[in-house]
Amino acid sequence: MLRRNRALRTSLGFTALAAVSALTLTACGSGAQGGTGGGDGVKVGLITKTDTNPFFVKMKEGAERAAKDNGVELVSAAGKFDGDNAGQVTAIENMVNSGVKGILITPNDSRAIVPALEKARAKGVMVIALDSPTEPQDATDALFATDNVKAGELIGRYAKAAMAGKEAKIATLDLAPGVAVGVQRHQGFLKGFGVAEGDPSIVCMQDTGGDQAKGQTAMENCLQKSPDINVVYTINEPAALGAYTALKAKGLEKKVLVVSVDGGCTGTKAVEEGKIAATSQQYPLQMASQGVKAVVDFAENGKKASGYTDTGVTLITDAAKPGVDSEDTAYGLEKCWG
Repeated sequence: MLRRNRALRTSLGFTALAAVSALTLTACGSGAQGGTGGGDGVKVGLITKTDTNPFFVKMKEGAERAAKDNGVELVSAAGKFDGDNAGQVTAIENMVNSGVKGILITPNDSRAIVPALEKARAKGVMVIALDSPTEPQDATDALFATDNVKAGELIGRYAKAAMAGKEAKIATLDLAPGVAVGVQRHQGFLKGFGVAEGDPSIVCMQDTGGDQAKGQTAMENCLQKSPDINVVYTINEPAALGAYTALKAKGLEKKVLVVSVDGGCTGTKAVEEGKIAATSQQYPLQMASQGVKAVVDFAENGKKASGYTDTGVTLITDAAKPGVDSEDTAYGLEKCWG
């Protein structure tokens, strides 16, 4: 997802304090009550970036449902802010000490979290990354996630088709430097549009952290630099809605094509309303439910999940283009999250 702001690092002391004070730890489900699986006594850990982002709320909902269906206990944790690596490290340690069989995690920092994951795996805990891979990816046993390159490629192909041969002046409103999800979506968009990094058609690049207010500011900055922008790629739908606000203030909202990624309910509604031309919808509930089932299977037969499992992505638009597979917003609103 996405959908996902990244706070700048503060001092180590402050971060450690925040990790202790901000960590939210809850448990649900017990034994085989109401469940159909054979996971009596099995604990599954879920660690998300925050517990407020709708994407992660839906992910937790999927994990809770799967835990109930399989008769296992779900222990969940989240830091207070997106980017809280120290909070996730603390959560991992707490979960390992509590006896979880497996941990599902959406890493805040794909590199810094690796040592804590290695310690957990050394103690026999299976670790599955959800949504965002670690760096390196094999720092976890498996990855259940959207193909973020494909998600970007879908909206890139759509934007190219929508331009119908018109010269493009592209602004990319990205996530943050070095963040895997943002890099993959950005690269996918360029691939789908058929341009390389540094192409002169890319007239502005700004980071937004996936935040709506920052997306608006980034779009304002880009318009000052290049008033003739006619295509806007955004890392997620909050950034897209911020861009739309800036465009509308200049009377450009009907002249600039805005495309995005996530498929949250608010974003899909924005597609229906014409604020966003198209979005690539992903499915956090599937990531979590499949992850829980993988831990249950590990508890039952000792076989760990491995490799990458694609949890799906669909282009959503009400203005379909020839040669680009898509579904309309009626479909998107049935499948959306948040």
